[in-house]
Amino acid sequence: MSAIIETLENLERKIVVAVKWSDVNAEFDKRLKQTAKKARIDGFRPGHAPLKMVAQMYGASIQNDVLNDLAQAAFNKEIVEQQVRIADLLRVEAVENAEQDAEEFKAAFIFEVLPEVQLADLSALNIEKAVATVGDAEVEQTIEILRKQRTRYNRVEREAQNEDRVIIDFEGKIDGVAFDGGTSQNYPFVLGQGQMLPEFEAGIIGLKEGESKDVEVTFPEDYHGTDVADKTAVFTITVRNVAAAELPEVDEQFAKALGIADGDVAKMREEVKKNVSREVKRRTDSQNVSAVMAALREAHTFDLPRSLVNEEAGRLAEEMKQNFVQQGLDAKDLQLPLDMFVERAEERVKLGLILPILVEENKLQPSDEQIKAIVNEFAESYEDPQEVIDWYFADRQRLNGPMNLALEANVVDFVLSKAQVTEKTLSFDDVMAAQ
Repeated sequence: MSAIIETLENLERKIVVAVKWSDVNAEFDKRLKQTAKKARIDGFRPGHAPLKMVAQMYGASIQNDVLNDLAQAAFNKEIVEQQVRIADLLRVEAVENAEQDAEEFKAAFIFEVLPEVQLADLSALNIEKAVATVGDAEVEQTIEILRKQRTRYNRVEREAQNEDRVIIDFEGKIDGVAFDGGTSQNYPFVLGQGQMLPEFEAGIIGLKEGESKDVEVTFPEDYHGTDVADKTAVFTITVRNVAAAELPEVDEQFAKALGIADGDVAKMREEVKKNVSREVKRRTDSQNVSAVMAALREAHTFDLPRSLVNEEAGRLAEEMKQNFVQQGLDAKDLQLPLDMFVERAEERVKLGLILPILVEENKLQPSDEQIKAIVNEFAESYEDPQEVIDWYFADRQRLNGPMNLALEANVVDFVLSKAQVTEKTLSFDDVMAAQ
């Protein structure tokens, strides 16, 4: 007769299993004899100590192991026979009033089960799908960015103006007293890019190399330097150098600098378009993945196993610590509160319960051709694409990343094909500004 599974709260369950003492004693005797054969006890050759002495030294430990093992085996048997989907075993408790001389040893197993997930009606989902196009204007905008990245600055003797790079000395005082961070020498920056406060930059425009000027600047209330926030300072500024920006021409040399061996400008534009299109697709795809996953989470309501949420929160905390370490911070002893990660952990756990069912019921597993296509796409941006492809396929585990991306794409495409979708056309700037 199967043991009764008791419902506690939410997804917690309890089952009491029983093991016959006769089975416990038989297994105990068996293990005691096995231990005796190897036991090293002073005054006796290995394996020749009296069984009673071995029992005195190791008996308690052996019995504890036997009770744990047989109770666990009984629990596992019940779980299999009753087809229970366990999320995690929380604890094992002694059963009160279980007499030592009774026929059975009893133990209570408290565990969490996985929730029953019924897939929502996907046709009822409302999803906003991001779309964007890459045309000549976007290509030209990108080329202009690439030109600015290769800007050269040439010294000029005229007055400073926006887009010039200036090198200055400055000293700031509040009520006639210098303050921390308010003084610098040979400080370079480009006018008109918002690197300095507007009043500060405005005071420099019109000055020539060697000229000085006192400029009054009021710091904003939310200025990051709390000691000077909402205060007015007078900066004495001396211009040491004024340099005008010179952007490279879009010519053969520029094309070669971008990796076009023969310097063909038309080829360069095609290459820029291909790269920008790939990046725009990657970013819009990322937004659409987020939109689909959010819609799936919102459409399903069920209890989450707290053990899985806590485990995922711990994993996220560890990831953040590793990120800190990679940034050069000493974070090995940092204790991050798990509450910081619970919400995100709940989102991950919920999707982790929904997606396998969605994939299985709708046969969304990726094909070998899909995985290979993603690997080929990865390889395109490398100097030797075939070398990259060979590297991936040399070890099946390396294909886990491309396989997961293909699976994710299948899920997104399937959900969008069923849901009520509204397309939102994004500008190139919006796409590139998205995190």
